[in-house]
Amino acid sequence: MAVYVHWPYCARICPYCDFNVFRARGRDLEAEALARAIVADLEGQAAMTGPRELVSVFFGGGTPSLMRPDQTGMILEAARRLWRPAVDLEVTLEANPTDAEAQRYGDFAASGVNRLSLGLQALDDASLRFLGRDHDAAEGLRAANVALDAFPRVSLDLIYARPGQTPEDWALELRAAARLGAEHISPYQLTIEPGTAFDRAVARGVFSTLAEDPAADLYETTQAVLEAEGFAAYEVSNHARTEAARSRHNLAGWRGLDYVGAGPGAHGRLTLDGARVATRAAARPADYIRQVGATGVGFVERDALSAIEAAEERLLMGLRITEGVAFAEVAALGLTPSNVRDLVAAGLVVDDPVRLRAMPAGRRVLNALTTHLATAAAASAA
Repeated sequence: MAVYVHWPYCARICPYCDFNVFRARGRDLEAEALARAIVADLEGQAAMTGPRELVSVFFGGGTPSLMRPDQTGMILEAARRLWRPAVDLEVTLEANPTDAEAQRYGDFAASGVNRLSLGLQALDDASLRFLGRDHDAAEGLRAANVALDAFPRVSLDLIYARPGQTPEDWALELRAAARLGAEHISPYQLTIEPGTAFDRAVARGVFSTLAEDPAADLYETTQAVLEAEGFAAYEVSNHARTEAARSRHNLAGWRGLDYVGAGPGAHGRLTLDGARVATRAAARPADYIRQVGATGVGFVERDALSAIEAAEERLLMGLRITEGVAFAEVAALGLTPSNVRDLVAAGLVVDDPVRLRAMPAGRRVLNALTTHLATAAAASAA
């Protein structure tokens, strides 16, 4: 199983972000109470899961690099104490590449973090200003170098399909990022999420998003450039130089492993009494702290998924990765090798009697593909 820890504080709220985040300023006392509440939450959920092997701990957010390293260490020590850590336990921390935060990378490594996920997002100042980032391109490059010295593994996050971006510009940027020395790159297409500052800006006509065809061209550029630079696309938005460099935490979710969610707004998936259970923690930090104090765990929702719901989730997550999902795991949907023959003929899924796997053409239209499969399964069941 894996553990996800959500640290919700940010120095600045990015205009594209729709995560559960709060401004960090003036919250030092709350943050200290939150770190202790997360430890208590892990203890409460460990009592529910029983002994398990722990393969990954992921500090996400928000901006976990705003944590004090001793807080990270305290939470990590609790996870190691409560579950049996794998020999190759992966501990990832998401970080912003400001100079101030980069100064603490060594302390985070000393606390037990062995993989840094660095939010570069772009390599030029104009794009960073558009994205509302609180670092410039020079800071980003300095932070990448510091991270590569401090951690055994580093992943770089980038955002593409920015207004006016061309395939030629994006190819140059990608090549530059690929040659920084990290073993993992996660390029995410810019999407306008409802309720975000970018959503309001688009509604006011401040800027327009790229049309579908230009965005698709940028996706194709991503695949071609990173493949040429030695990065294999093992998931729609994740590329790694080697199998060992792949994100173990993300793979845990895509493969349907259990994961404990701790921290404000964190989601979890646990197998309890033979059922797949979805949990969701209280969203606001103060509410989460009170919930842990009152019940011993932070989640306010605990829903047992039906067999069909669990299979739909496995389909949605499993098709994101190149290995796909076993037909046996989506049997509740009635999906079999024989009833996807039309998709095989169309070049969208692999001709495989054991696993349902998307071809490159299928990954380009993955949302439509998974919707088609789930809808067809529902119609067949009816």
